[in-house]
Amino acid sequence: MSIADKKKTIAIDMDGVLADVETQWLNWYERDFGIKMTKDQLAGKTEETAFPEKGMMRKYVLTPGFFSTLPLMEGAQEAIKTLSEKFEIYIVSAAMEFPLSLPEKLEWLNTHFPAISWKNIIFCGDKSIINTDYMIDDHLKNLDNFKGKTIMFHAFHNVSYNHHQRANNWQEVVALLAEER
Repeated sequence: MSIADKKKTIAIDMDGVLADVETQWLNWYERDFGIKMTKDQLAGKTEETAFPEKGMMRKYVLTPGFFSTLPLMEGAQEAIKTLSEKFEIYIVSAAMEFPLSLPEKLEWLNTHFPAISWKNIIFCGDKSIINTDYMIDDHLKNLDNFKGKTIMFHAFHNVSYNHHQRANNWQEVVALLAEER
């Protein structure tokens, strides 16, 4: 493959982009407290203020089994298959804050995205080191410092921000990137 034929690269976040952490938090909260909440009730809140019990989200992400049982984001598998025809895909997760999550995240990725090589999975602490052409992420802290083109994947904690191209779902991501060459 010549340089001219080289595929452009995309860094794709795992939690909140490929894996539906919002649904997991809501399901676990209902299981533990008997209170059913919706994604709409989380809109505009932070991870610290989303639930009445302080530190609930952090407690959950530190619980064994949290990451290995995450629901798949709707349309993610089909979108990754489509995008991989035109782009080199890297899964990038700032997982080092939760080192016990590493084997669970790897297991989850191998289960849901077996075609993605281990060489294209990056667990790091700070995503500012990532140097792909595009980044799809739900956290501003990762997108704001990225040097390439950004796509902000919709999440409860980023609904009030509009300084990155927003995609509300995987169909919108595919449509946005279909125009790129």
